[in-house]
Amino acid sequence: MDIFEVKKQKDLSDFIEFPYSLYSRDLLYAPPLRMEMKEQFSSKNPFFHHAEVGYFLARRGGKTVGRIASIINRRHTEFHKEAVGFFGFFESINDHEVSEGLLTAVAKVLEKQGLTTMRGPMNFSTNEECGFLIEGFHEPPMLMTPYNPPYYNDLMERYGMNKAKDLYAFIHKVREDLPEKILRVAAIAEKRGVKVRPIEKQRFQAEMQIFKEIYNSAWEANWGFIPLTDTELDYLGARLKQIAVPELTLIAEDAGKPVGFLGLLPDFNHVLRRMRGKLNPITLLKALYYSKKISDLRLLLLGIKPEYRNKGVDALLYREGFAGIKKGGYARIEFSWILEDNIPVQRIVEMVGGRLYKKYRIYEKEIGMT
Repeated sequence: MDIFEVKKQKDLSDFIEFPYSLYSRDLLYAPPLRMEMKEQFSSKNPFFHHAEVGYFLARRGGKTVGRIASIINRRHTEFHKEAVGFFGFFESINDHEVSEGLLTAVAKVLEKQGLTTMRGPMNFSTNEECGFLIEGFHEPPMLMTPYNPPYYNDLMERYGMNKAKDLYAFIHKVREDLPEKILRVAAIAEKRGVKVRPIEKQRFQAEMQIFKEIYNSAWEANWGFIPLTDTELDYLGARLKQIAVPELTLIAEDAGKPVGFLGLLPDFNHVLRRMRGKLNPITLLKALYYSKKISDLRLLLLGIKPEYRNKGVDALLYREGFAGIKKGGYARIEFSWILEDNIPVQRIVEMVGGRLYKKYRIYEKEIGMT
């Protein structure tokens, strides 16, 4: 077996292509569009403005059997004041020799930079996909959530990786009416003068700046959080604008001042599973057809500024979003991801009627002195 760092464009293409072959027979897997993957690993991605990333491939008999990325995120180091480096984009056949070789390659890179802990997976940070699925393998992944075979967790534990943090996903079947408690709590916020409005797509960039303000305030104390930069916001906004639905993307304001944000996204994985990573006239027709048959939503973003928490703003946002949910005829909502120790948010989700149905795990291991 040969494990080497990617230096050539052809090898980077193999790095991008490997998951498509690994999951070729898995009907639950939602292959991302290849063109989007190529852009994600290109200089167009602003993440590289503050990070060093290396890509590694494992080959046996000339065939790719695994991949991994080493990630040194300078903004994480500066913000959290910890000597942590990351691995991400891990994919492997069920072979301990392959996974051990890949993880060791990353550990060596991080150790050379004086980092003492390896954590992951992060693709590339907590602002994107992170964690390995450890429970809920019978359900297909929703938009922008991880998916992997069960054996990945065995490979991690065999290598000596330990749990750093679990992330939860809750599922909720949309009912005819909201629980009385939600309506009652929402009315409290309304009486205090808080108002909710949908985003205006014609001024999407300005609305994204509002989102950034709320996001960087609401999530600041969260484990693993890193503030979004303006360039990252522009990059994220360009991706979200295509799929954002105004009546499902809401801003809460108090006397015109933004205090909360809710973002429900249609589960476009339902479409991606039919496109199989390709963009051509046939798959575009499939996209047009199947996009009208999406029945699931993912609550990707729910943030309230700290000084407005426990005042009914979250309930008011959800009450107003419920009209858009019913209008679109959606059947289910996934609330994800939520930190395992974020009990207040979990209680809100349970109040709406959500149940825990998936768990993801982020691993870590001390490195150095080996």
